[in-house]
Amino acid sequence: MMSVCTGSPLAIFDLGFYWLKYMNRTIRIGAVVLLGSATLLAVANSNSINPAALTAGAFTVSDVSENAFAMPIPQLAKEQAEPHAMGKEQFNEAWVVAPDPGGVWGLGPTFNEDRCIHCHINNGRAKAPEDGNEAVAGMLVRLSIAGATEKTGAPLPHPNYGDQLQNRGVQDRVPAEGHPIFRYETREVSFADGEKVTLRKPKLEFKNLQFGELGEDALISPRAAQAMVGLGLLEAVPEETIFALAKEQEKQGLVSGKANYVWDMESEKSVLGRFGWKANQPSIRQQVAAAFHGDIGATTYLFHEENCPAVQTACLDLPSAAKCGGQGGCTGNTFRPEVVPSRLTNITLYLQTLAVPARRNVEDPGVQRGEKLFAEANCSACHIPELKTGAKPAVAAAANLAIHAYTDLLLHDMGTDLADGRPDFKADGNEWRTAPLWGIGLLPKVNGHSDLLHDGRARNVTEAILWHGGEAEKAREAFRAMKKDDRAALVKFVESL
Repeated sequence: MMSVCTGSPLAIFDLGFYWLKYMNRTIRIGAVVLLGSATLLAVANSNSINPAALTAGAFTVSDVSENAFAMPIPQLAKEQAEPHAMGKEQFNEAWVVAPDPGGVWGLGPTFNEDRCIHCHINNGRAKAPEDGNEAVAGMLVRLSIAGATEKTGAPLPHPNYGDQLQNRGVQDRVPAEGHPIFRYETREVSFADGEKVTLRKPKLEFKNLQFGELGEDALISPRAAQAMVGLGLLEAVPEETIFALAKEQEKQGLVSGKANYVWDMESEKSVLGRFGWKANQPSIRQQVAAAFHGDIGATTYLFHEENCPAVQTACLDLPSAAKCGGQGGCTGNTFRPEVVPSRLTNITLYLQTLAVPARRNVEDPGVQRGEKLFAEANCSACHIPELKTGAKPAVAAAANLAIHAYTDLLLHDMGTDLADGRPDFKADGNEWRTAPLWGIGLLPKVNGHSDLLHDGRARNVTEAILWHGGEAEKAREAFRAMKKDDRAALVKFVESL
């Protein structure tokens, strides 16, 4: 496989420091990463940030621009600079069908987007479609039927459409599987003081289904692409910390988080899950490979098969860059993945070495009051204010850091109103992983919206809280009973994260 894009040259390193010719000046900085044709300077600025605003210790940067989720860590090591830059470039690269010279060969045959960045614009969150509109970039639809696969325990894919509906196909050669249309049902919720809020819940319709109706036994769950903030740090939290949180919650009896156990494709065994809306992926590397397979339609050494159910003959018949007869060089039945291992490694490192934006307005009295109210309402039982990374993470700079992601990385029963009814490994249809809150207040700047929850139904923090049920019902009701000024303070605190 080839790419028409070439890697960017790196800066010259000298005397143990990084030196760069930039704007006709020579600058000594902590790390240099060339991103495409532009140069991004990651200055080690965590020492100049108010300690209360250090969201992720030395991984924290004081950027509040639309690029706040795309900054490299200040401690990027010299040997990491090139793969980080390559990973960013490859995260942005277009995928095409061979022999199109306009990108990387291996797109499709069916897919949702042709590059990673289209789902994660500015490394941020996807926006929910407006009422009556089709799913937009970064909003996809998971599919399955009742039961689990015998070996891995993964959800059983839909027999005609697989585990994800692809709304795009190779033009004039492979049809798109179908198109999901979002309709919203609304209901009104009142606070104790009489103020009313209108909540919305998506109800999907499908048009142009090419391989028959989904059927009454289909399990359907719309999912919004999540922000890329702090993934390397979440991966660095030790398993024993997560298990200890579950035990402590069980002991206290207020909430009852549980770990998801998912299939690790490399070790071929069941391990702790920590990424995805239901914690259904064990590592950043496997999450990236799964996204290539499900969203772009490209194979990796972890996911060998093209995303083509047996009924989709045009999909199966399309020549693949991973097969002999695709892009040259192989003989017999040799398999070569479309996403070569080095690309998977680069993108994984890129995501592991992204910085976390600092908190804002930490000295604001309203924010400080909101933090106390957040704890008093027991929101912090699941949205744990502080975690510690381990001593030997994949990225050495992530070791032994106090981080403030506001998650326990555990599954919680969130009630029937928020349920999708679709089990995923050990997660049942009511359970969701506690979503990290860091960076949430920057979504309007980074992505131009503040849509939240797994399907984007909540248009702001207030609506997101009001959808909480199950284990979070008491916390929701505590929020609903607050005076308007207190509710505003709590929301202001969350938006400072």
